[in-house]
Amino acid sequence: MTDNMEKLIILGAAGRDFHDFMTYWSVQPNVMVQCFTGTQIPGIDGRLFPAELCNNDKNGDRYPNGLMIYSENELESLIKKFDATMCALAYSDLNYDTVQSLAARANAAGCKFIQLPPKLTQLKSTKSVVAICATRTGTGKSQTTRFIADYLKKQGMKIAVVRHPMPYDQVLLNQRCQRYEVLDDLVKYKCTIEEREEYELHIEEGNLLFAGVDYEMILREAEKDADVVIWDGGNNDFSFFKPDLTICVADALREGHEEHFFPGEINMRMADIIMINKVNSLPGIAQAMRQVDHIRKLVRPDTPILLGNSVVTPEARDGKGAVLDAQTVDNMVRGKRVLVIDDGPTLTHGGMPFGAGFVLAKQMGAAEIVDPHPFAKGSLNGVFQKFQHLVNCLPAMGYGEEQIKDLQETVKSVDCDTVVAGTPINLESVIKFDKPCVRARYCLQLDDQYLDEMKTALGPFVSK
Repeated sequence: MTDNMEKLIILGAAGRDFHDFMTYWSVQPNVMVQCFTGTQIPGIDGRLFPAELCNNDKNGDRYPNGLMIYSENELESLIKKFDATMCALAYSDLNYDTVQSLAARANAAGCKFIQLPPKLTQLKSTKSVVAICATRTGTGKSQTTRFIADYLKKQGMKIAVVRHPMPYDQVLLNQRCQRYEVLDDLVKYKCTIEEREEYELHIEEGNLLFAGVDYEMILREAEKDADVVIWDGGNNDFSFFKPDLTICVADALREGHEEHFFPGEINMRMADIIMINKVNSLPGIAQAMRQVDHIRKLVRPDTPILLGNSVVTPEARDGKGAVLDAQTVDNMVRGKRVLVIDDGPTLTHGGMPFGAGFVLAKQMGAAEIVDPHPFAKGSLNGVFQKFQHLVNCLPAMGYGEEQIKDLQETVKSVDCDTVVAGTPINLESVIKFDKPCVRARYCLQLDDQYLDEMKTALGPFVSK
């Protein structure tokens, strides 16, 4: 190791950290990565990033034993242990106070603190790429991705959706390149609830889906089957692929968040189109237009800003899987005491106090939305302690078997008449309910004016 060799620790959350390492850091001649740190996701530390993914054939076999993943809580002791000189931030959905706090911790321990710009790690595709990104987690990226995918398929285009990584397996090589075509693939890859929340609706709608760890391999596989690759950027991360069109989704219910979170502001400033979603949840259009005016001052003057509606509808099935009629479903919620379960990441690090399930329960006239706090079991107690903004919603936490069990026991303990599930998946396929369950389905709707603008932006992909 030369005197000018930087010793780097990559701060991550089992996503961009791996991608940044594989595409950039592993092949930098004057950088020796010491380890990864992990946060946000329970149980991702203590694992090994395998040598097979370390580009050892390109860097002189620099990482023959792979790299360990430690808890971010140990950052200062890790800097001392490895005599590190630099820390690189490589995860997302962070408010700027948290980013600066991490920088302060690194600087105080004697390290430089850096963030890579998107262009240094974006892979180039042989096919057209549409990237769907966001200002925050839970704005409606995936429903926007499904909207775009549906439109392109109706124009005769073959599409492949590539999801932001969610590699939670203890053995990362098991998830190097995942291809999802049928719902049984969710079982094949032992998907957690969080993975199912992002994958299931795409599969149900017939979208070929890829995810994993090695995004060079994933992109090349997706290119074999697609005319257009659609990046579905979970956790409001920016695209791993060089996009031909970037759509950034903002949240009408979180006005002002566009310029206070990393990397959401980067996404907004780089976007070709900005869409403010959930406008139909506002008391009036004036609030949305105020947000438009505010965003307009931050981005290029010619960037189109669209308004979108997130439309929530109920669905319930009988014991044989048959869809129940509308009146029966209405009777399951109206005037009843209900437990609302909503998307986990949206409620936790996404910072939302409620999601689609809560919206639907109110919309359908529930008599009471039961507070789940007194009934929380196991790890759910820790979730409520950490995210104290949560009041009347239970986050669908399920990063492993133990947490899924805690979720089921919590639901079983709640004194209510009905469960309203706003998580994107069919939760009944993962946990057993002892109460009737109504599922909140939601999709993106654009008024004619904004639909025409979206079609115009997608026109070049169809003509190709």
